Amino acid sequence: MNEITTSATKAKTAKHMRDSFGLSKNAIPQLEVPADFREMIDKGVAQARDAYAKAKAAGEEAADLLKTTYATAAKGATGYNLKLIEIARANAGAAFDYAHELLGVKSPSEFIALSTAQMRKQFDIASAQNKELFALAQQVATEAAEPIKTGVSKALNRAI
Repeated sequence: MNEITTSATKAKTAKHMRDSFGLSKNAIPQLEVPADFREMIDKGVAQARDAYAKAKAAGEEAADLLKTTYATAAKGATGYNLKLIEIARANAGAAFDYAHELLGVKSPSEFIALSTAQMRKQFDIASAQNKELFALAQQVATEAAEPIKTGVSKALNRAI
């Protein structure tokens, strides 16, 4: 009985699924796409592929540019930090030398003369160290900006 009921149900369903043209609703009609429309679609797909390729290449270039910039900046920061350590070491040595000289002071006037000379000497050293650090910081910034400047220049030249 199940087979008979199932066949009858299928027949009724198939009858209702036919539309007025005699086609099944599940059947996909074969439509002819005009050549102009097909050509327009093909051009759109080609342009989308081209835009994707350009965007991908630009993204890869930007990643490489950032990698280069970061490496340059990290190298510069390391050099700057090493210079700071060198300066700190020199200043610590100068402080110990001053303390050693103070142990040999016999009079207050000698103490004042030694202290004045030490302050003048440290002021000159600190000024020179600040100039050196400023120059080094400027160099690091210039070197770190160079890959970005070059990359932007290349991108603008390609765009023009």
